[in-house]
Amino acid sequence: MFTIANGIILKGKDLVPTRENIVVDDGRIIEIGKGFLEGKIIDVDGSVVCPSFINGHMHIGDSIIKDEGYGLSLSEMVKPPNGVKHVALSDVSDDELIQAMKYSMWDMVYGGTTHFIDYREGGLKGVKLLRKASEDIPIKPIILGRDDSFYGDDPDLSKVKIAIRKLLKFADGIAPSGFGEITMDVAELISKECEKAGKISSIHVAESELNQIESLNACGLSEIEKGVINNFSQLVHLTNPKNEDLNSVSVSAQNVVVCPRANATLNVGIVPLNKMLDLGITPLLGTDNVMINSPNMLRELEFTLKIISVYYKKYIDPSNLLKMATTNICGFGINNVIDKSLITEDNLAEFNVFNSFSKNPYLNIINRCETKNILYRINRRTII
Repeated sequence: MFTIANGIILKGKDLVPTRENIVVDDGRIIEIGKGFLEGKIIDVDGSVVCPSFINGHMHIGDSIIKDEGYGLSLSEMVKPPNGVKHVALSDVSDDELIQAMKYSMWDMVYGGTTHFIDYREGGLKGVKLLRKASEDIPIKPIILGRDDSFYGDDPDLSKVKIAIRKLLKFADGIAPSGFGEITMDVAELISKECEKAGKISSIHVAESELNQIESLNACGLSEIEKGVINNFSQLVHLTNPKNEDLNSVSVSAQNVVVCPRANATLNVGIVPLNKMLDLGITPLLGTDNVMINSPNMLRELEFTLKIISVYYKKYIDPSNLLKMATTNICGFGINNVIDKSLITEDNLAEFNVFNSFSKNPYLNIINRCETKNILYRINRRTII
């Protein structure tokens, strides 16, 4: 048992700042309040205590080729099966891949991240390799698998269904690359099988303007419309929406993940985040491919704060931005897959203690802090 004392706590789903103590026993928060002091006392006077980060979208497998292919197009970099990433993954040994993924996970742990959602290449074997790599690391991967049978203009749907069901025995969901690689029949099958299993169905949509144009020319529907129609539980990117795309997403209440640094690195645009927030969409924030970005949520937060404000000439509320890296996941509604904690009594103890540099606790983390400014990382039973 221990107590984090005298900190400024960003409490509950809305990250309400309050100066209280947190008592932790056996990996859970058992008391929050000014008068509670039990067990070992860790005095963090004036520091900011925030829920640990969730990285909402990653491809951790391409940790093996950091910064390779810079300057190439989106398709040249990541489109299966001939993108730089996929060629590299086809040549790497299991041991090399595991070690590269371990390094990235430890990088995230020291950066205050306890959960990440990964688009896992390599079929069932790829899912199992990430499970093995994460066994001795205090982080939880939410693994979304895929299979080569999904792709092509005329896939065998019976084989697709078998592949989905096999994957769902070990994975937390299914995530094909995008609508440029799968048919609508495959998309519908994925979302329905995941819904039946209570797991996540996720897909990239509208990452580039070209993706949107090709989709509209092919069938008169944008990629975002396809994601909504097929009821994917999570849509990633939405960097280049068309017409009523965002209104449709706000009505459907699907989970959304944005990756501003990756979009900038791949030169595909700036996500209209302010409009999403105005429509009541509550996105997650992700760092995307490790080959192009470090999986550091503090860097993602600061970049997003500034690029959105300057590009759209409208300041973003820093508290809403910090929720994108922490508590917005709690509204996702797939609780058997993601058990991310809030700083509230009876919840899991998963939070970070940051140095204090300013009176604004949100901007203190987003705009001032680096990994070296995390005083303590509380991860259930572990203090790092």
